[in-house]
Amino acid sequence: MSESRSTSTFVRRMDTTFELISKLCVLIAGIALVVMTVIFAWLVFGRYVLNDTPTWVEQVSLLLVMVIAFFGAAAGVNRDTHLAVVIFRNMVPRWVRGAFVVVSDVLMAVFGGLMFWYGTELTTFKWKTMIPLIKWPEGLRSLPLTICGILICLFSIGHLIRFFLGRDERQDNIE
Repeated sequence: MSESRSTSTFVRRMDTTFELISKLCVLIAGIALVVMTVIFAWLVFGRYVLNDTPTWVEQVSLLLVMVIAFFGAAAGVNRDTHLAVVIFRNMVPRWVRGAFVVVSDVLMAVFGGLMFWYGTELTTFKWKTMIPLIKWPEGLRSLPLTICGILICLFSIGHLIRFFLGRDERQDNIE
C-alpha cells in the first residue's frame, strides 16, 4: 500500500511539474509571438511612415521564430498535441497499440536527447560568433533547440512512466 501511495505521489508531482513547465513554454512562445508582431508593426511603420527601415527586425524575428517553434513543440509533446501519425496505431489490434505507443515515446525521448546533445554542441560552437546587425551571440539561434530537446526527452520519459504504471490518460493511446 505504501509503495502504491508513493508511486501515486511521484506521478502526481511529476505531472504537476511537467504541466507547470509546459505552461511556461506556452507563455514564452506566446510572448515571443506578440513581440514578433509588435516589431513587424514597427518595421512597417518605419518603412512606410518614417522612410527608415529598421534592419534588425529580420534577425530578431528569426530568433523569435525558433523560440515559438521549439517551445511550442515541447509543450505539444507534453500535452500530446504534437503532430503525430496515428493511423497505424488505430488500424492494429488493441494489444499492438500499446507497443506502438511505447515505441513512439521511446523514439521521441531519443530524438529529444539528440536535440539536446547536438544543440548543446551547436550552441557552444556558435556562441562566440555574432549575429549581423544585432550583435548578439549566434548561439542564441540554437539555444531553444537545446532547451526544448531536453524537455521533449523528459516529457516523453514521463509518458513512458505513466504508461508502464497504468496511468496514461492520453486519448489516442489505447481505447
